[in-house]
Amino acid sequence: AATTLPDRMTDPTPHAESLTIFYPMWNEEATIERAVLAAFEAGDELVEAGEIRRYDVLIVDDASTDATPAMADRLAASDPRVSVIHHESNRKLGGSIKTGLAHASGELVLYTDADLPFDMAEVAKAVRLLRIYEADIVSAYRFDRTGEGARRLVYSFVYNHLVQALFGLRLRDMNFAFKLLRRSMLDHIELRSEGSFIDVELLARAQKLGFHIVQFGVDYFPRTRGISTLSSNAVIATIVREMLDLRSDLASIRPLADDVRHPPRP
Repeated sequence: AATTLPDRMTDPTPHAESLTIFYPMWNEEATIERAVLAAFEAGDELVEAGEIRRYDVLIVDDASTDATPAMADRLAASDPRVSVIHHESNRKLGGSIKTGLAHASGELVLYTDADLPFDMAEVAKAVRLLRIYEADIVSAYRFDRTGEGARRLVYSFVYNHLVQALFGLRLRDMNFAFKLLRRSMLDHIELRSEGSFIDVELLARAQKLGFHIVQFGVDYFPRTRGISTLSSNAVIATIVREMLDLRSDLASIRPLADDVRHPPRP
């Protein structure tokens, strides 16, 4: 008898049970409501398409000094899909991402920025790519970065080429805030970076352990509200220190067995 493939339009089994979309936030009062609304729209689309059964939105407030904490609490009180974690002290981007990944409950986890650097409709494509290519991480890159200015472009060019040379990561735009990953993968990865190097650390550790990473390009929308805190001298110094620490640490890591990386689903 001929074998037939399941029809995605009629197959009642979703690709994943759930998705957590989480935003690390510091002083994002101008963007927080728009970000949560965009997450709802993306989540609803995935549920309707049968890719997931449910979704939630997690806000990690990194000790904001504006109205972000109060606005986040108000959003969480008004909708059970939203939850908030408040840092008592500012832990920077790396600390916020580690908090978000540790508390994300979804089978799939999406991390991005509150200023919405890409159209959240692209999340549906990322989930589809994760399914079709049986990937563990989808890491997006920007088609056009000219809106960032010449200084940031130079920093990015040098940074990405240095990372590719040091860690063998054949990926583009590794610090871009669009990472979709399987929650089970995080059981095998302990992230240590406190700064913006955490994106590279995640990708480098995942690759060394044998996890599958795919990329795709998206249109980029530069920040129009709030303040970017990247590319300062302090941030760059932290990246260099954490880069050297990671290179030393990866030397002792060996790939995981296939059945460990991808245990059978219950």
